[in-house]
Amino acid sequence: MNASDLGEFLCARRAGIVPESVGIVTRNTSRRVPGLRRDEVARLAGVSVAYYTRLEQGHSQNASDSVLDGLARALRLDDTERAHLYDLARAAAYRRSPGEPEPETPHPRTLALLDSLPHLPAVLLGRRNDVLAWNRLGHALLAGHLDFTAPADTARRPSMSRMIFLDPRTRDLEAEWETYARTHADYLRLVCGRHPDDRALAALVDQLLTCSPEFASLWSDGHVRDCTFGTRRLRHPAVGGITVTYQVWLQPDSDCRLEVFTAEPGTASADALSLLDTLTPPAAQ
Repeated sequence: MNASDLGEFLCARRAGIVPESVGIVTRNTSRRVPGLRRDEVARLAGVSVAYYTRLEQGHSQNASDSVLDGLARALRLDDTERAHLYDLARAAAYRRSPGEPEPETPHPRTLALLDSLPHLPAVLLGRRNDVLAWNRLGHALLAGHLDFTAPADTARRPSMSRMIFLDPRTRDLEAEWETYARTHADYLRLVCGRHPDDRALAALVDQLLTCSPEFASLWSDGHVRDCTFGTRRLRHPAVGGITVTYQVWLQPDSDCRLEVFTAEPGTASADALSLLDTLTPPAAQ
């Protein structure tokens, strides 16, 4: 992440604004760009066109909170997009050399929580969407083709990001792959804004941009999205179709998050999940 990321985000967001939605009449006028022009964003945000242009081109790196608030209002940003705007502005102002963080280690209390959910699929993910741990049913639901013990070895930890975009078996598992892939790409961009100096995170994005045209296309949209709950429809090879709801529990004092999956009681998905529970051995191999 660098100063140009702020400019790219601003450019992408103004391109998505319909001028009429913010009171700008465009009848009988020639427009060379989709969405809003720079001068229109500047006027709506209460800054000079020259200043906004420098900001979008990465030449101004000290935007005040009042300027960022004005831009957020002008671009109709939601709370998540506003937070991302602030992250990018801080990264541009206080750039540091990318570093290599220490390997993430799951806290014992989180592992204990994971173990307390023997009949609910659950996965513990790190900052970069690496699988730090999973219970037997979480493994069986999402990655039965992988080694159950892999998360314990930092050199072999599965990456949910790589699985979604680069693993054909994971792609086959997702009945609505395009929807889930977009959600994941948007969330990964949000995380990159929070951690601009994470070299491993940057390397992950570079790999996905190089190896996955779908990811590159989604990434170019510039969207961000938090991911705290949602629904996934799966085509499980052992028990067939399953629709599950996931909820994300953020872990205090860390970037880890615990994803817990449930199926609506009394549905075919609940029956399929119960069958998968029965088929999965107590100690996954």
